[in-house]
Amino acid sequence: MSPTPKFTLWREQRIILAKANGSWSRFTAEDYTSQFKALAMPLIGEDWAHLVYLDNWQLGAPDIEPVVQDLVRWCLQSGLRYTAQVYCPNMVKQYQLNRMIIDSTSLFEKRVYPDQQDAFAWLASLGYHSQCQNLLQGG
Repeated sequence: MSPTPKFTLWREQRIILAKANGSWSRFTAEDYTSQFKALAMPLIGEDWAHLVYLDNWQLGAPDIEPVVQDLVRWCLQSGLRYTAQVYCPNMVKQYQLNRMIIDSTSLFEKRVYPDQQDAFAWLASLGYHSQCQNLLQGG
């Protein structure tokens, strides 16, 4: 049996969808960053969104934080307007995510949902539609 990948990324229209798994090293965060930017490049110049499933993510080493913070800055400069994070309430996970990802600016909003259908509905209400409605089966 092959190991579960640390992440899966794909794009549907103007949404980058992601699933994160396991604990992350700096190497994993750098790999995620390069693949994320490659997927987002065609969206630069227009507004876009990101939906990420984090229930199976088990945090990361402290050295992932500057890598993710740099990716967040790049995303905000490149048109990211909305992010929906999906995970069951977890204070430790929330703490690390909040250290890396801002909640909002005048042009950006992040929301956290325990249920992915609510996250998809929120993005759809903003005009970001996806054929995928179940991140566990997508990608």
